[in-house]
Amino acid sequence: MSLDLVEISPKTEPPVCKIIDYKKFIYDQKKKQKAIKSKAVKVVVKELRFGPNTGEHDFDFKLKHAIKFLQDGAKVKAFVFFRGRTIIFKDKGEILLLRLAQALEDHGVVENMPKLDGKKMIMIIAPKKKIKS
Repeated sequence: MSLDLVEISPKTEPPVCKIIDYKKFIYDQKKKQKAIKSKAVKVVVKELRFGPNTGEHDFDFKLKHAIKFLQDGAKVKAFVFFRGRTIIFKDKGEILLLRLAQALEDHGVVENMPKLDGKKMIMIIAPKKKIKS
């Protein structure tokens, strides 16, 4: 077994060095990085697509899905897609998204207000933080 002189923290004064097996040291470092990476929270974004003339039943149906997504901890990206001449109903699309935001007030927080991006008007809603008691 061969031991190596390994610099542990070069930024301190004086630098800290140890006599250890270098390959084992590298292995342990990778293992720590992997553990940190596995504990990181992965953000899931679910999309809901509306039209500017979306009916009441469709709205309610998609609202139930949005509530479920937010309860599961995913963000919701709701957008109104304008086709052809329906772009003249921009105000209807904005009203629809604001209505959705109001309906989801108990479950999520609006991260991005509705804004037009090409043929889509997009709004992002993030889930509310759960208070640990």
